[in-house]
Amino acid sequence: MSATLAPAREASSTTTPASATASSNKVVPMNDRQVQKIRKRTRTTRQMPNFVGGFFGWFWLAVIILPIYYIIVTSLRQPQHMFSENTLSWPSHPTLDAFGRVLANDFLMYFGNSVFVTVISVIVILAVSVMTSYVVVRSRRRSVQRIFQVFLLGIAIPIQATIIPVYYLILQLGLYDTLWALILPSIAFATPLSVLILTNFMRDVPNELFESMKVDGASEWRTLWSLVLPLTRPAIVTVGVYNALQVWNSFLFPLVLTQSTRNRVMPLALWGFQGEFSMDVPGVLAAVVLSVLPILATYIIGRRHLVAGLTAGFGK
Repeated sequence: MSATLAPAREASSTTTPASATASSNKVVPMNDRQVQKIRKRTRTTRQMPNFVGGFFGWFWLAVIILPIYYIIVTSLRQPQHMFSENTLSWPSHPTLDAFGRVLANDFLMYFGNSVFVTVISVIVILAVSVMTSYVVVRSRRRSVQRIFQVFLLGIAIPIQATIIPVYYLILQLGLYDTLWALILPSIAFATPLSVLILTNFMRDVPNELFESMKVDGASEWRTLWSLVLPLTRPAIVTVGVYNALQVWNSFLFPLVLTQSTRNRVMPLALWGFQGEFSMDVPGVLAAVVLSVLPILATYIIGRRHLVAGLTAGFGK
């Protein structure tokens, strides 16, 4: 009888901890008041407005908008009303005479020179940078990586430190006081950063896509045209807009490498307008408004790709 009861006691002793564990792991349900309290706390946390961020955001917007508003309003003001009216108020008699005076002083010639220099420079920069980046990404040769390192060294060289050698080189090439004297240095100094951005973007393209193109019998040029260019469009647009802005606003190269008025570009022309229209502030600001329009239009067209292109590959 005792032998029979012993296993039973052992079984009961072994099952007791399991039942105790199960009872300890049992989830105690919450009542409706506790559930509503948690939901209210979560909703309050999610909807908490960021007053500090909103304040600084509006402050930064005002810092940007106020000068633009002043330039536009002043360009529509008559010179005789420049000091008799509030500078930030809307003109009592708005007029476009300042724009007419600017257009009558060879503004279209300067504008055309800037467009020519910018378009040629950006096209060559994109062509060279895309092909160079493709070779750097696809090639496994050590020499190619060395060349890429040389390109990266160009980022650390400031333009101001090389202006005398560039001036001497342009003289030796016989390009002084020509638009090509502005195009060639612009291409040389813009290529390193462009190669860096495009290389980091191309490295995000899956290697399987390159292998599939190779299996299908596509050449390197076909792969570059049909695969790389469509997938790297955000980076290409970013490089194009950034370099267009840099070339368009360049002042040092036109000041040193050109002399005649027929080869002036917009930044140097604005400097000349400042001396010509020294007392005509609306005329100077009207020239500024006209010079900004092409770059503003370029930015509006490519703004969707700018953030994606600039941040590509740097988050790894």
